[in-house]
Amino acid sequence: MMHPEKIVQANGVDLCVQEFGEPADPGILLLAGAASSMDWWEDDLCERLAAGGRRVVRYDFRDTGRSVASAAGKPDYTGQDLVHDAVALIEVLRLEPVHLVGISMGAGIAQQIAVDHPYAIATLTLMSTTPAGPLASGKPDLPPPAPRLAAFFADPPPAPDWADRAAAIDYLVAGVRAFAGDGTFDEPTARGLAARMYDRTTDFAASQQNHWILDGGESESVRLADIAAPTLVIHGTADPLFPIAHGEALAEAIPGAQFLALPGVGHEHPPAAHWDTVVDVLLRHTSSGVDSGPRRS
Repeated sequence: MMHPEKIVQANGVDLCVQEFGEPADPGILLLAGAASSMDWWEDDLCERLAAGGRRVVRYDFRDTGRSVASAAGKPDYTGQDLVHDAVALIEVLRLEPVHLVGISMGAGIAQQIAVDHPYAIATLTLMSTTPAGPLASGKPDLPPPAPRLAAFFADPPPAPDWADRAAAIDYLVAGVRAFAGDGTFDEPTARGLAARMYDRTTDFAASQQNHWILDGGESESVRLADIAAPTLVIHGTADPLFPIAHGEALAEAIPGAQFLALPGVGHEHPPAAHWDTVVDVLLRHTSSGVDSGPRRS
């Protein structure tokens, strides 16, 4: 069952939330990447997870979608506030213990929550990301972005007039193409999602600028060895931002973590061609963990 979008106050701010499935089912909270609204967790993917007996919750980070927005170039919050927002949502929506699924920046947030709030987490799934904390001494340095993406960063397309809908959508689509994997770029899907994101967003200029300039806050480095929740790491073999060694190192650093490589996938939400695999593994992963995680004394 899909519910309408709603505005929920969490951590003192208004966040836009949408749910799929039955309220009594085990909850999955989806955390998107930087500058991304919840739209990138596609409806059909959420519905397939809900059909598997999960209460699926997605939401807009601050400055994305219909959530609270600050002035473009002047975010009035830190990266730590995004962590606290997610923790507050878990409490407000009564999701604890939650199955936390994050991608890219959202997976970095999820790593910190798993360390700082272990009792709130049933299982952890980390996609297309890198270790949020230091690796054990003696480990080799992780590889830099692929040359094609480094070239894109060195000479990016000029930012458009964000008030120009067509130009802004073209800019977003170009970015999706740059981060895609081997043959995974689907322009009609990317263009449709970019248009939906544009039309839902309160301040599009803020959504595309503010996450990149956030102060990380005062948190200590995430201690990956302290993550107790059953963890699944999913990583594309063609990720140009975080080559697959990042995902492998993350799985190795978290006790008991499982690792799933998606052939040809880049730094992107799982393409539809991989949904059979991803939905199956997520449903299996989230079928346990509630009773195996740490308990309050």
